[in-house]
Amino acid sequence: MFLQKLCDKINTKIRNECESRRPELMGKKRYVAYVGTYTHGTSKGIQVYDVDVEKGTLTERSEVEVSNASHLAVSKNGKYLYSIEDEGVAVFERDKNGDLTRLNSVDINGMRGCYLATDVDGRYLYVAGYHDGKVTVVHTHKDGRLGSVMDGVFHKGLGSVAERNFRPHVSCVKTTPEGKYVCAVDNGIDQVKIYRINTTRNRMELVDILRCKRESGPREIVFSKDGKYAYILFELINKVGVFTYKDTDKGPEFELIQLVEPLSDQLDPMHDCGAAMTISPDGKYLFTSTAGDDSVAMFSIDQEEGTLTKEFALPISGEYPKDIALFPDGKHLAVVNHESNSITTFAIDYEKKLIVMKGKPMKVETPNCILMTNIEVE
Repeated sequence: MFLQKLCDKINTKIRNECESRRPELMGKKRYVAYVGTYTHGTSKGIQVYDVDVEKGTLTERSEVEVSNASHLAVSKNGKYLYSIEDEGVAVFERDKNGDLTRLNSVDINGMRGCYLATDVDGRYLYVAGYHDGKVTVVHTHKDGRLGSVMDGVFHKGLGSVAERNFRPHVSCVKTTPEGKYVCAVDNGIDQVKIYRINTTRNRMELVDILRCKRESGPREIVFSKDGKYAYILFELINKVGVFTYKDTDKGPEFELIQLVEPLSDQLDPMHDCGAAMTISPDGKYLFTSTAGDDSVAMFSIDQEEGTLTKEFALPISGEYPKDIALFPDGKHLAVVNHESNSITTFAIDYEKKLIVMKGKPMKVETPNCILMTNIEVE
């Protein structure tokens, strides 16, 4: 068994070296996809895939051990991959082929996180805690290693949904476009809390609170490419809220200007929930996935007003589309299906407003998230 694993590792290294030296790839970008999984069964934690951008396909390359990788993020310089794990957060160094080598890990002094984000300068790593309602800030070092926990804030308050125990659940953290603030989306108490980092005191300071409709369940926030608009996916009502965003002298300002539904006809609104959201590389389209209905919706983004127009909502041939990712050229879509243990990929036809499935679903056990990123080929 040991010799077999060693041979497999050597063969993979040789294959990657040969691949990187192909004449048609010299000087061009290649891409890799990382899929984080739970490890209750046979999965090891992170699945690594080669990405064929033109064909819109993924080819499994290797697995990396990390306990229950519920979310992943890449450092601002692209050299490191961060992963949630049971004990806190782990960081891996990425080589020129996208293969991973663990550097270190840190305990976040709380329960396992669910979402990761980096700041614009690459100095901090933010961790959202769904189970304990906590936002944690971790120092990052120049050599890639994770440092100590700088600060941690437990959200307080009562929610309105009995099934969620009436308590905070931080489901997403994201920095604002200019990097001055951190948005912590709380799925349990229907709020987005906005913090700034006091670098003198090494503390998070609450600046404002965006209070959402009760029982709406805000799940995730993304910003438009120009930074003027914010989009919040509401899990429990399965809608997308469009907000204007401004960084003013008085602080951050959000104003709701539109609320749209991914589904035109919700046959089972009690069991259809917003799951994931992403914006196309060109900033012209927003995609969402819906659990229950098991579909993906595409919206066109008005480049002047930031508002959304729904173009389609179509099935994804899987169960519980927990995460979605667009290929770098924006022409294909990958959907991570948590309950059906699969990844499905689709070609996107923007003119005909539809998606076409590419081959059979790929098997992967309890996938949670997918992250596509480039590899610089020398």
